[in-house]
Amino acid sequence: MITVDIVNNNKDIRVGERVGVIEPNVFHDCLLVEDGKAVGFYIADVGKYSEKLKKLMTLADTELRSKRVPKSLLERSDVFNAVYTEGKTRKQAKAEQTVQYSTIIGNIPAKPHMRRPYHNKSSVHSVESAKPFVKAMRLAADEMTKIVKDVCPEMYESQVKAMKTIPEKWRFGEMFTSSISNYNISAPIHIDKGNVVPSYNCIYTTRQNSSGGCLYVPEYDAIFEQPNNSLLVYPAWRNKHGVTDIVPTHDGGYRNSLVFYALKAFMEKE
Repeated sequence: MITVDIVNNNKDIRVGERVGVIEPNVFHDCLLVEDGKAVGFYIADVGKYSEKLKKLMTLADTELRSKRVPKSLLERSDVFNAVYTEGKTRKQAKAEQTVQYSTIIGNIPAKPHMRRPYHNKSSVHSVESAKPFVKAMRLAADEMTKIVKDVCPEMYESQVKAMKTIPEKWRFGEMFTSSISNYNISAPIHIDKGNVVPSYNCIYTTRQNSSGGCLYVPEYDAIFEQPNNSLLVYPAWRNKHGVTDIVPTHDGGYRNSLVFYALKAFMEKE
């Protein structure tokens, strides 16, 4: 794995901006280093590091796309545009656009503003048909932890140390509290302010017959290709980032991101 020194260019880009179409410029396995410190790494084909993880995520991807796993449906911005600018009904607009959905497993923090002032486990865990998906993702969390430990022990040790403030019951594996799987979602520019500092997101990508869907970190001018079965380990609390437009190249084309992360809401207060 090569080492890539990254430099913050202080590019000013607003949270909420859509990324659009940008060609990737990071294609190969690399360790990302800033000011002499490792801050992440990228693997273009996980199979070279863990065939077990590749098989687990293939299973998880298949289950996610089935009717067996509950999802939260989202509406793309182009659905709203078609309704307001073209006079179409929502039903017509949705039928013509790409479906988007997400599923959260692991632990969900309290949301007092929604009258739920307590933490709880995702309801997906109690759905019998979703158990193969949950099990595959839980085992995948352990395999990803092994890869982080092998590729960059200092990153692993940093996250494990931070996780010591989170009770066992709110952990999803050794390094995470939660996971979200996104189907065909091109996230606008954002920053994960709720994540443990320091911590790393493990972003696994599965895709078929689609282009785009690359993670863009404007402050480093880095656009990660994220092909099928790639893994990006990245501190999502550290920089603004977003996802380039996802464009199916054939019927049924899609791009999924299966993301594992640690939320500071579960940290015990001193």
